[in-house]
Amino acid sequence: MNYMMNKIVAIQGDHPSKLNPRTDTSVFLANEIQNKKYKIFYYCPKDLSIIDSKVFAKGFFIKFDYNKKKFFKILKKQKLNLTKCKCVLIRQDPPFNLEYISTTYILDNIKDKVKIINDPTSIRNISEKLYSVKYKKFMPPTIFSQNINEIYKFFKIHKKVILKPIHSYSGNDIHLINTLNSKFILKFIKKHGHIVCQKFLPKIEKGDKRVFLINGEVVGAISRVPKKGSFLSNMSKGARPINTKLTKIEKKVSKLVAKDLKKENIFFAGIDFIDQKLNGDINVTSPTGLKTLFDISKINLAKFFWKYLKA
Repeated sequence: MNYMMNKIVAIQGDHPSKLNPRTDTSVFLANEIQNKKYKIFYYCPKDLSIIDSKVFAKGFFIKFDYNKKKFFKILKKQKLNLTKCKCVLIRQDPPFNLEYISTTYILDNIKDKVKIINDPTSIRNISEKLYSVKYKKFMPPTIFSQNINEIYKFFKIHKKVILKPIHSYSGNDIHLINTLNSKFILKFIKKHGHIVCQKFLPKIEKGDKRVFLINGEVVGAISRVPKKGSFLSNMSKGARPINTKLTKIEKKVSKLVAKDLKKENIFFAGIDFIDQKLNGDINVTSPTGLKTLFDISKINLAKFFWKYLKA
């Protein structure tokens, strides 16, 4: 294989057999760059190593094909020095645990030799939930705590409260509390440590808005309407995507966050609004939704993504 061309994009992700090609953003991005004659090298986080100060990944070259029932084909297994790539995409799902953090430290070693999206240092520095503290005035009332008394006080004021772990994803472990069940809350804190408590916004039943930010620009949005009786707007939890437009306030806040994230070296992110309020999830580890946006609007942000990276 001729590496001189450097036309290789590496994807660090969960095994492709776990991905759903109908909605997956990693597959969508890979498919787009494949069309430009790039080769895709795919590996799992556990297969990263540093050997003689070089960063290697044990993985495989892969071809994605939307037209086939089995949407990917493993072409060739190998160990690859990642500096041979044009670009590495960090795309594994959270939880943001120590393995996740270790991979960012490993990739830090080569980030001046190869473009890594998102920047591993920035992924480590920006907590997807806690980073939002600086946007408090655009959010519903929210506290971050594991102190049961603070949580009780918050509940007494707001009556209906959403509890979510600081390090979770895809609507997992999110609970709506209408009555104070101290046994449940204590168990939740024991499991997750610090948690997010946020005033419940009933307008979620009409849908949230996921806004896509690429390279400091607000580039698109979709709305996701929870299934009947649910308050979760994640498509993995059965929500239905529809086209949407941003309001004036949503545009203003999105531009502000986009600008801040660009300064933090975050190239690609997703932020969410409910009832024109930022819900505080700043998705920087593995933002999703680009394939869905394309399916409902024919806007292809994967083209935009790679154009910005000059690929």
